[in-house]
Amino acid sequence: MQKTEQRKLSKLALTLISVLIVAIIAACGGGESGSGNESTEITIDGSSTVFPISQAVAEEFRRDHPEVQIPVGISGTGGGFKRFVTGETDISDASRPIKESEAALAAKNGIEYTEITVAYDGLSIVLNRANDFVTCLTIDELKSIWEPNSSVSNWNQVRSSFPDKPLRLYGPDTDSGTFDYFTAEVNGEEDASRSDYTASSDDNVLVQGVSGDQGAMGYFGFAYYTENASLLNVLSVDGGAGCVEPSVQTINDGSYNPLSREMYIYVNNASLERPEVRDFIEFYLNNAGELAEEVGYVGLPQADYQAQIDALN
Repeated sequence: MQKTEQRKLSKLALTLISVLIVAIIAACGGGESGSGNESTEITIDGSSTVFPISQAVAEEFRRDHPEVQIPVGISGTGGGFKRFVTGETDISDASRPIKESEAALAAKNGIEYTEITVAYDGLSIVLNRANDFVTCLTIDELKSIWEPNSSVSNWNQVRSSFPDKPLRLYGPDTDSGTFDYFTAEVNGEEDASRSDYTASSDDNVLVQGVSGDQGAMGYFGFAYYTENASLLNVLSVDGGAGCVEPSVQTINDGSYNPLSREMYIYVNNASLERPEVRDFIEFYLNNAGELAEEVGYVGLPQADYQAQIDALN
């Protein structure tokens, strides 16, 4: 009798365990039929300069679309394009237009894309907050500092009236679109630059470097300056028509010359066939102007955003 009761209890225990296992599998989404609530992902990588806009747009979009995951990377414009032209990402943030060599690789890999202009930026030259002896430099003076094989390592080598103080440099790495743009406009040739400076693809690292080094100079997008204005001084630049400081107004009207520029996203056309990607891009263009200014950049006229939406349809 005792053995019979034990067998009954054992069978009951096995039944309960089986029920629990089935329940756990169902709760974890086991089986072939989906629940209809699976998350989707839109992958973005590229420019650290464009990152604040794309990140802000992604956060706002997900308020109404929490099922869509939107990781935004900052591997630099060049690094982003390396992934984009092989079809690894849906969207590439870029602080310069795509290069012919990158476009050729995209074509080779069967990647067709759409270029979208999202905002304006003013590439900003920044100094440590303790620097009170320089407020403006000419393009020629910047070139003397940053050109290939430059031996300038002291502020009094830039101007004899400047103090005898070591000059240390911080800037984007060679995968950065900001690096490409700065070298083209200041040194007269893209990618032509001295190499003995502290380089990083993360603009926050550059902010920390310049803000912690009294003799420092660096450069990056306007949004990173405005976000850290309490830690840094910004230089006015004389491009030939007098000293002009970067601001929303001078970037918008083009007087901050020659360091004002457009910023882009590139979208894989195959990804645009997915409803969530198309919805995200339209949301991006409908909100980029406002969000760009919130993070420290300059939005386009609304008509320009609408024209790009119309071109998608």
